[in-house]
Amino acid sequence: MTQAAFCPAPRLDAPTLLARYGQPVPRYTSYPTAPHFSPAVDAATYASWLAEVPGDARVSAYVHVPFCAELCLYCGCQTAVARSRTPVKAYAERLVAEIGLVARHLPGRLKLSHLHFGGGTPTMLADEDFASILGALRETFDFAPDAEIAIEIDPRVMDADKVETLAREGFNRASLGVQDFDPAVQQAIGRHQSCEETQAVADALRAAGIAALNLDLMYGLPHQDKASVRRTVEAALGLDPDRIAVFGYAHVPWMKKHQALIPEDALPGAAERLAQAELVADMLAAHGYVPVGLDHFARASDAMAERAAAGTLKRNFQGYTTDDAPVLIGFGASAIGALPQGYVQNLPATPTWHKAVEAGTLPIGRGVALSDEDRLRRHVIERLMCDLAVDLDAACAQYGFPRGFFADEIHALEPLIVDGLAFRHGAVVEVPEAARPFTRVVCAVFDARLAASRAAAPEQKRHAAVV
Repeated sequence: MTQAAFCPAPRLDAPTLLARYGQPVPRYTSYPTAPHFSPAVDAATYASWLAEVPGDARVSAYVHVPFCAELCLYCGCQTAVARSRTPVKAYAERLVAEIGLVARHLPGRLKLSHLHFGGGTPTMLADEDFASILGALRETFDFAPDAEIAIEIDPRVMDADKVETLAREGFNRASLGVQDFDPAVQQAIGRHQSCEETQAVADALRAAGIAALNLDLMYGLPHQDKASVRRTVEAALGLDPDRIAVFGYAHVPWMKKHQALIPEDALPGAAERLAQAELVADMLAAHGYVPVGLDHFARASDAMAERAAAGTLKRNFQGYTTDDAPVLIGFGASAIGALPQGYVQNLPATPTWHKAVEAGTLPIGRGVALSDEDRLRRHVIERLMCDLAVDLDAACAQYGFPRGFFADEIHALEPLIVDGLAFRHGAVVEVPEAARPFTRVVCAVFDARLAASRAAAPEQKRHAAVV
């Protein structure tokens, strides 16, 4: 759904909007969100869900590798520093075993359309690890000829041999972690990475045939200001990526203890964070990148931009994606899977995940079964996150709910409409382009579980800042 010309701009200045709507809200990579997962969904539940997958279903897979050469202080991922080859090798062997466990419960060799290796730093895996893991996956799944096989890369731990390995194993998309090129910012976050070494990795990947490249940038990091962010974006544009993800740093030292090493007085305030995000968006738009959802950008010719324009973009735990397979299977500690029946998450601690797989048990720690209402609300939130618009009547009809089901939500939207963060034309709710950074605030209106979540625990302990 395209943005209508009559959508208003926010009527309040940025500081007032942030004061009024800046409370933490979920990132909405799923609905229900991860805080609502529970141990009630266990290995037996997952086994039954896998067995119920239709034999002709398309699937995608995510492989989590929770190791890094060193820990970046901003990191919110499930990862640990590996000082030797031993834990990584053992983990790779156990991944192969987990793939075998899942295969036993599937109805057959399903068609796989997307595969994503994330972390951590997946390229901590050795050549033989990639060969064994990809071999097991290819035995379990029938890879589509045009399957996207993607991997997240830390350019600081790449070399020519690793690039050759990735090309040999069929990877065709790579996401390069950058975050920021400013030396002062890098010093504060413990990540020293030059533009030159990043360019060298990008060049090597393209030369090896891995031509689809993404970049990850961040705003809201310590010592960042608009001038430093501008320099980073200019350098990033010189790398000529197809897609750029721009994430706001989530400072959650109560969850990630290492973040306490970042001096809070060096962090930009909410208004400065918003200014940085808007600066990045303006610069990328000026260079021909199309905004995709909340925080992604892509060349107009890229499949992600085309999906966004067509209203068929999707969102999952890796962010915005062109992957519309109805089944996502997660492998590795903390990995999350999504099936028609609900979500499952593997045990997050690597030692307990190891023990479960070694015992021959699907290593599920928690999950959530979807109700019909969950599916409806998930659709509404996903369309808002992807399209900045949703037709509530059409959504209700699609999921078997009566018109008027969202009467309470429409009433709750009124203050946001008054302030210019949303617009409603009948049953169609839209987020104006100028209010794009506040999209999650609009989504939260349709989150029936959020109020209970906030009552159970302080919201700042669960979710990230709006901007």
